[in-house]
Amino acid sequence: MDAQESASATKPKLGEKVTKVATYYHPRTWKEKGLWWTLGLFLVTYVIIVVVLGFIWSRSPGEFDVREYALETAKQEQKKLVPGYVTTISAIHIAETLLDKPGGYLSNDITPPGVYLDNIPNWEYGALTELRDLARSLRNDFSRSQTQSVEDKDLQVAEPKFNYDSDSWILPSSESEYRDGIAALYRYLNRLADDKAYDGQFFTRADNLSAYLAVVEKRLGSLAQRLAAGVGQTRFNLDLAGDPNARQSTPTPDQTQVKTPWLKIDDVFFEARGYTWALVHTLKALEVDFADVLANKNAVVSVKQIIRELENTQSFIWSPVILNGTGFGMVANHSLIMASYISRANAAIIDLRNLLLQG
Repeated sequence: MDAQESASATKPKLGEKVTKVATYYHPRTWKEKGLWWTLGLFLVTYVIIVVVLGFIWSRSPGEFDVREYALETAKQEQKKLVPGYVTTISAIHIAETLLDKPGGYLSNDITPPGVYLDNIPNWEYGALTELRDLARSLRNDFSRSQTQSVEDKDLQVAEPKFNYDSDSWILPSSESEYRDGIAALYRYLNRLADDKAYDGQFFTRADNLSAYLAVVEKRLGSLAQRLAAGVGQTRFNLDLAGDPNARQSTPTPDQTQVKTPWLKIDDVFFEARGYTWALVHTLKALEVDFADVLANKNAVVSVKQIIRELENTQSFIWSPVILNGTGFGMVANHSLIMASYISRANAAIIDLRNLLLQG
């Protein structure tokens, strides 16, 4: 009897069982359990979507055929392919690609996944830098016959629009300002291709092209130096170019140690990749518009070689990260490879400018 009484005491009573079951299946408990389950499912789904979109948006745009794009646009708009048409429509398409690629314009994003991405925003800044240089040259050089000529009214609007802050997300946003610049370029393009005299102009002269290439030369030189600094260098001070009468505002040592911070190496790489992407299309467009000038200066092959060197900078990157090995080490150095292509293109541009000015 004692054993039976002890066993019966350890068993839960029927009332307790009913209470536990009722509590477990109470609607309030269902609601609480369902809420946490739904919240967990939402968070997991959100993370997966953000990661997938991050991979998709991190792919830089491919190249496009500037001649074919210009021909199609001119046919749709029933316009003539006049000098400057290919260069202007290429500038427009570069700007539209910045805004309309997968994910849109990411440099001013404040929400995931755009806020976590840095490669594409640096790519955008590089492409935007080249677009700004081209818009400035359109305004100051290509559309003007002489230094005393009047600026084009639409290019006068477009150039400062593209120079608006690249990180602004509201009031006004970078996208809205850049779209205003695109609209101004479209107005210039339409006036360029109409039959009205003294309307829109584009002058294909050797000195105009040389002035633009002088800007490109400095951009490429700066990018090559920044890329090469990824492994660290000791550089001599060449600021005064050995001129004994030259002076500078702030004294600097004869030699300096230059090294790009480890976390900035991929930033410089993708900025250079974005700039050269836009530059490839601009040079291809200028090759079409300045065909007669280049042929007269025996410079057609020079332009083609520059374009080929820059196209190498757009090769597919097989590594998931930008490597920074030493120059002759076992691990690749993507920055030095990019600097090599850019330096060769820059040297060819210097030769091209000499041909344009003296050839």
